[in-house]
Amino acid sequence: MSPASQSPSESAHPEIHLAQQPDADALLGRSPLAALVGMLLDQQVPMEWAFSGPYTIASRLGADDLDAHEIAARDPEEFAALLSEKPAVHRYPGSMAQRVQQLCRFLVEEYGGDARAVWADAATGKELLARLQALPGFGKQKAQIFLALLGKQYGVRPTGWREAAGAYGEQGAYRSAADITGPESLAKVRAHKQEMKAAAKAAKAAKDPKRSGN
Repeated sequence: MSPASQSPSESAHPEIHLAQQPDADALLGRSPLAALVGMLLDQQVPMEWAFSGPYTIASRLGADDLDAHEIAARDPEEFAALLSEKPAVHRYPGSMAQRVQQLCRFLVEEYGGDARAVWADAATGKELLARLQALPGFGKQKAQIFLALLGKQYGVRPTGWREAAGAYGEQGAYRSAADITGPESLAKVRAHKQEMKAAAKAAKAAKDPKRSGN
């Protein structure tokens, strides 16, 4: 069986609940580019805000999906203004507009504008992780989270995908966007992130008690 044959068929889109909005989640389920852009936007804002972004962008472009060629060719100032309209697509719409265009240009140059091609023929999880890390705006952590999301919710499961995704690939975990399937799991992921932040803050204070301040 080839890696591509492990993906959901065109007529069987996964049911996604990352945006917590039916129309935005439906777009994430049927559009590989929307999923990538949502993951790109997922930093320094609540996850629902980030993953609603692709639907907002498509709506403002007057389309029912995102097109990498169109976004890549857009005037940067106009595209930044589009993302900055109220309500803004992100807390930092200008810089994120630049990143979205960089991602789309890369997809056009390397994959003919087809986001699905990033993972369609990846033979192993390690290969797919390397492809994801090569995307503009995708460091190792973001790439591992998206790899876990593809495996857990999109049916994209090349050999060794869980191992390549690290802790984010673990079954039954509530660490990231990959584990969100509804409001309950969203709350668990959010609680986990808060625990991680508190632990990091405590560790930093323990190393430098003077700066923790009394």
